[in-house]
Amino acid sequence: MSLYMAPKNEETYVGLDIGTSKVVCVVGLHQQDSPTPSIIGLGVSPTSGLRRGVVVDVEETVSSITAALEEAERMSGIAIERATISIDGSQIRSMNSKGVIAVSRADREITKEELVRVEQAATAVQLDSNRQIIEVIANSYIVDGQSGISDPVGMNGIKLEVETHIISGSTPAIKNLDNAVFRSGVKINNQQIVPIAAAKTVLTKKQMELGVAMVNFGSETTGLVIYREGKLVYSSILPIGSNNITKDLVYGLKTNIEIAEKIKIKHGEAKTPNPRDTKKIDLNSFGGSGIFSQNDIDKIIYSRCREIFTLVSKEISKVDHSRQLAAGIVLTGGGANLENLVEFVKDIAKLPVSIGSSQKYTGVSDKISDPSYSVAIGLMLEDMEIPRDQKNNKFEAVIGGIGQKIKSVFKSILP
Repeated sequence: MSLYMAPKNEETYVGLDIGTSKVVCVVGLHQQDSPTPSIIGLGVSPTSGLRRGVVVDVEETVSSITAALEEAERMSGIAIERATISIDGSQIRSMNSKGVIAVSRADREITKEELVRVEQAATAVQLDSNRQIIEVIANSYIVDGQSGISDPVGMNGIKLEVETHIISGSTPAIKNLDNAVFRSGVKINNQQIVPIAAAKTVLTKKQMELGVAMVNFGSETTGLVIYREGKLVYSSILPIGSNNITKDLVYGLKTNIEIAEKIKIKHGEAKTPNPRDTKKIDLNSFGGSGIFSQNDIDKIIYSRCREIFTLVSKEISKVDHSRQLAAGIVLTGGGANLENLVEFVKDIAKLPVSIGSSQKYTGVSDKISDPSYSVAIGLMLEDMEIPRDQKNNKFEAVIGGIGQKIKSVFKSILP
């Protein structure tokens, strides 16, 4: 099979989600007369090279990435050379920071150079020696006390301020991930943490304005981002996910991980256990042994789900003390497929809850609308936002430290 490059009036973009349980590669084709891209390639490969979102086996990770890339290439007919990739794990940290500068031009007009300076001022934060900035998100600017400005270029003022959300990660974890991707033959256009990528797919501008918490319920991590008035005000990644439910079933039902996962998918439900539920589940039908009641399974799932979403609720409380996020909670990620999870989370968090998906994107596969693919699609959308000339040198020169800072700063000011 021969691979080709898209015509000039068509652009292809690639999102590569390197998750704990699987690697997902999405190829999008954007035609100039279409408002949204269509998904022309999808590659999925299981992996065991990561733990809680962090690479622990580079060779296994490279093998899984390569397999997903090859499948996406076969489906799309596109040679994949570059991609925007995910980054995950509880080693991710975030903080809000403010930068302030005096406008130095004689005519007091704010230019892109002032934006660079003020955002560099915001990144002058103290980090541990083994950490680096992954992304700097400029939420809004303030000119001479006037707040809520999204783009101050061309305005006049004496003092320029910026409110930013800064995301950092462990340098060794980032370098191991980058190394695995490079060894797979793909150059990195950009990196984005998992919950922000998922939010890009499933959240609307209206939800972000009203106030919303998006929870990406992954295999071994649960990511959270909170938006208010259109701004990203909080992000967090918890080292616990839907695979913890499966492991609990392994111990509780005295079976193996494969059978426990099948039972979770077919008979699992997030609900309060009912001792009167005497329905029996024969593990022989799944290739195992033993007979258990539905109530036994419900108790195991209830206990772990309650733990996970109580933690999530506490994270949300750090920002939304009085539960005033009008758009509530949007769930996504593979774990969001658990039966009755919406009502379960609603009861714990005391907020409206819905499942977010990517149904608005046309594609080659019905699987695209599944919540487990929202991160890869969001990464593809992020890839679309990078100017073409920036894709040639994004990660070529310097990875880490100030290189990462400049990457994020220039991303926010380029047209």
